[in-house]
Amino acid sequence: MTRVAAIDCGTNSIRLLVADVDPAAGTLVDLDRRSEVVRLGQGVDRTGRLAPEALERTLAATARYAAICAQLGATTVRFVATSASRDAENRADFVDGVRALLGVEPEVVSGQEEAALSFRGATGVVAAHHPGPYLVVDLGGGSTELVLGEREPQASLSMDVGCVRLTERHLLGDPPSADERAAAHRDVAAALDEAAAVVPLGRARTLVGLAGSVTTVTAHALGLPSYQPDRIDGAVLPTATVLEACEDLLGATREKRAALGFMHPGRVDVIGAGALVWHDVVARVRDEVAAAGGALEHVVTSEHDILDGIAFSAAERVAR
Repeated sequence: MTRVAAIDCGTNSIRLLVADVDPAAGTLVDLDRRSEVVRLGQGVDRTGRLAPEALERTLAATARYAAICAQLGATTVRFVATSASRDAENRADFVDGVRALLGVEPEVVSGQEEAALSFRGATGVVAAHHPGPYLVVDLGGGSTELVLGEREPQASLSMDVGCVRLTERHLLGDPPSADERAAAHRDVAAALDEAAAVVPLGRARTLVGLAGSVTTVTAHALGLPSYQPDRIDGAVLPTATVLEACEDLLGATREKRAALGFMHPGRVDVIGAGALVWHDVVARVRDEVAAAGGALEHVVTSEHDILDGIAFSAAERVAR
């Protein structure tokens, strides 16, 4: 067993997993798993730069994570940054700040590697209970990764649609107007058209959703009074139930969303866009599977995601 720390820094949140990992056996035991909403990608879609206050929030969280890694005795740390960092002109400021705090080089990974890490993290658990091929969808703040495969990824694409990006671009009303929703739906449809040309969506037998927007929609569909990871992880919901929950969150006011017991305060203003993206992905995959002669009757949610994939990859590097 190797004690590793995995950090995933996305557009909306920064997350930490410290775990004991045996890469040969494919086992991972959590010691600490946490998340903070820092909104690193604030304004990046419009300006192309990381805002000073967003950098400050993210580096403050990184300093807290560094202390936890030291306290728990992680022997190696892998810090992975995704969509907002890929897009920002001043990402060197972010990289330098993380390096100074953690003593490791943050890796600004490609969309393809992000998809592969998400697939590894999710299917390590899901594969024991559901049939492949798996279509794993990691719905983030700035991008959404789709990856299809069984034991390994066979096709993947990173789409530039996410809950923060679409909120800032289109969904400004409270609740969003019909025109705002239509514009966001058009963006997602265009992205899915591109994805379908690369990833054969109709081959999926199990659709797996990851990350905060998906887990929040799942909590809403389950009617949870608070955020309960043990209820959310591995939840299998009818496709129609997922679509209905998405529509309900998209149409809700910020006040109504904030009153939901499972809602993270940092997700209140962007969950409508996250729900819209997840709705359109689920509906498109359902239709593609039906066109291929199958039926997508259920959707699976996993709390095991890119963090688990990063942890496995860190342990494998040590083993080599």
